Amino acid sequence: MLHDRVLVRMDTNEKGERRSGGGILIPATAAVGRRLAWAEVVAVGQNVRTVEPGDRVLFDPEDRAEVEVRGVAYVLMRERDLHAVAADRFEGSEDSTGLYL
Repeated sequence: MLHDRVLVRMDTNEKGERRSGGGILIPATAAVGRRLAWAEVVAVGQNVRTVEPGDRVLFDPEDRAEVEVRGVAYVLMRERDLHAVAADRFEGSEDSTGLYL
């Protein structure tokens, strides 16, 4: 990875059916407004400061570049395109939710 790039692997369950908070099954073909997505960080460039491999990040799936490496699909993006980071290393601090926004 070069510069400020972050390589993430999308959650596999986000492309299919999902359930609402009330338990209603929403099919994959249902039109949904602009929605952010969670993914796991796989690799980071040398200039990335806020995330590490293994963290979960929130990003806009419309602003992404997909790449396939050895048969596995990944998303490549800049660090500045991330909206939030969820990591276990943030949970140890006082008054922490485990999220870095």
